[in-house]
Amino acid sequence: EVQLMESGGGLVQPGGSLRLSCTASGFTFTNYGMMWVRQAPGKGLEWVSTIDSGGTSYYVNSVKGRFTSSRDNAKSTLYLQLTSLKTEDTAMYYCTKGTSLGGPRGPGTQVTVSS
Repeated sequence: EVQLMESGGGLVQPGGSLRLSCTASGFTFTNYGMMWVRQAPGKGLEWVSTIDSGGTSYYVNSVKGRFTSSRDNAKSTLYLQLTSLKTEDTAMYYCTKGTSLGGPRGPGTQVTVSS
């Protein structure tokens, strides 16, 4: 059974930083690209970043230069470093197995950017 669990969210002031983690189990993590997606209040699901199985990352334009995704295959863990946070980054953040928005995802971790 695929299981994903995000952590690391919280309340942070504009300009602040957070590091999100996603621990995975139930599949061979090394073999899969992984995604971060987010959903802001009252809005649809938004793709944020993909990291392929080789470790190459891709980002939506709005977070380029501010967010960095990485993975530790030995720990089956995905990371998303968030820096220079803006109020518009407020959302529930989810990690997703694979590279489809419809893939399995965890329960999410809330990121709130507010002064």
